[in-house]
Amino acid sequence: MTLNGWLQFLVYFVVLLVCIRPIGVYMMNIFNGKVDFLRPFESMLYRICGVHSTQEMEWREYTVAMLMFSVVSLILTYLIERTQQFLPWNPQHLGAVAPDLAWNTAVSFTTNTNWQAYTPESTMSYFTQMAALAYHNYFSAAVGIAVAIALVRGIARHETRLIGNFWVDITRTCLYLLLPICIVFSLILVSQGVVQNLHSYVTTQTLDHGTQIIAQGPVASQEAIKMLGTNGGGFFNANSSHPFENPTPLTNFLEMLSIFLIAGGLTVTLGRMTGSRGHGWAVFACMSILFVAGFVVTYWAESQPHPLLRGVDQRASILQSGGNMEGKEARFGVSESALFATLTTDASCGAVNSWHDSFTPMGGLIPLANIMLGEIVFGGVGSGLYGMLVYVVLAVFIAGLMVGRTPEYLGKKIDAFDVKMAMLYVLIFPVLILTFSAVSAVAPQMGLSSLTNHGPHGLSEVLYAFSSAAGNNGSAFAGLNANTHWYNISLGFAMLCGRFLMIVPTLALAGNFAQKKSAPISPGSFPVHSTLFTILLTGVILIVGALTFFPALSLGPVLEQLLLQHGTLFS
Repeated sequence: MTLNGWLQFLVYFVVLLVCIRPIGVYMMNIFNGKVDFLRPFESMLYRICGVHSTQEMEWREYTVAMLMFSVVSLILTYLIERTQQFLPWNPQHLGAVAPDLAWNTAVSFTTNTNWQAYTPESTMSYFTQMAALAYHNYFSAAVGIAVAIALVRGIARHETRLIGNFWVDITRTCLYLLLPICIVFSLILVSQGVVQNLHSYVTTQTLDHGTQIIAQGPVASQEAIKMLGTNGGGFFNANSSHPFENPTPLTNFLEMLSIFLIAGGLTVTLGRMTGSRGHGWAVFACMSILFVAGFVVTYWAESQPHPLLRGVDQRASILQSGGNMEGKEARFGVSESALFATLTTDASCGAVNSWHDSFTPMGGLIPLANIMLGEIVFGGVGSGLYGMLVYVVLAVFIAGLMVGRTPEYLGKKIDAFDVKMAMLYVLIFPVLILTFSAVSAVAPQMGLSSLTNHGPHGLSEVLYAFSSAAGNNGSAFAGLNANTHWYNISLGFAMLCGRFLMIVPTLALAGNFAQKKSAPISPGSFPVHSTLFTILLTGVILIVGALTFFPALSLGPVLEQLLLQHGTLFS
């Protein structure tokens, strides 16, 4: 670990702090209807689509609209993939995507997961990348933000059944938030060397007189929304370690900043819309504690030389003296790689600028644990906030039990329905991860045949795959061949359930909160803006995560680290 590495982290966190307040206030104004510089175009869209923009929905209507929109989008994406050989902007004449892979990819991008069991530049045409995948980058992000805002409205309102209009929420999210930022971001990326064209791939001669095919395409426009919308799906297989996606230190910094920008800003939006700014900052503080702790452990682990190289080979030991550089870009180094890995797994982003499979066991433990906590440490755009608010309900409920009074959250009593929906949300996630991982770990022809490594590292690869799918993250340990019938179908199912089976109880919570009466906060109410609340919330998250996943983690990265210290490797 170096002073330069810590300074890079400090600069990042300070810039994030500076940015979240204005973006949070701006989002509040968007969803309160105070931002309308595109009002004529917005109104035209409503007329074309038959949307009554002034008519709000109760939670069941909101849920049905969200589900139907997602289903239609998924089917459309699948059809584009299966027929891309007949569609325009296919200079490499790529054929149709295989049925199971097309299903997996359509589900992946619909759910904001962007898991890629394929090599993008040799599988997807430019039309598929733009009309199907980049399209989902916008709308899957918009769906997550809309659900989070619906929940915040439900908390803020009282004695009503209405939580907003789904069609208005996703339209305003795209028009006033995602598109303007991405247009500027794309231009900055192009200025730094990110490609943006529709040219055919270039065949060039290498220095050793060989030939190499260099892929091109409309990269910058997809890269911007990939990061801002915490989608993570790369235009190239190397993702954000590829120089055409992430060429300079400036692009690396901006891509990392954009991962947390909206998720961090939504905590400010929460505080403003509920009338409790301190509560928003308390939630932000909880997220920050978990984020900083994860980065510190990852940076420490990756800064250590490999245990088996110490004193064995002098040259290898010297090369490793700066830390574990396997799987990392030399231009980013250990600190930026550790920071990027922590950010992308705290958020449900999945973009990578280094390979998590090459991290040390303890360095790889943190990205895996980040996802297993439920993608709530800032989390995906929208999904991080509504996931954290579910834990807020649990924390307030536990606080009420400890003091022997009815729990209250911002003047509203927590009832049995709220706790049931919160527990349903919390339980779905581990059931998906552990069930599918267990089946894969004991099925040689389905799950084990795709592993690159055996032993505890192989278990980590399987755990990471289903954690990434259920958590809608999309990153991978990269040691697992997931392009098989079993993994394409099972991971696709895990993505669908991890997205929509967790959104439904969230919207049910929103509807139930909106109907409640709001009473003035009394001296006996548990303050949700205090340091004590932040500590309690952090503790609840860690305890739930530890009790649920510690046995699996013990058999994976923890066991691998212990065996590595004794000189045991698995291949």
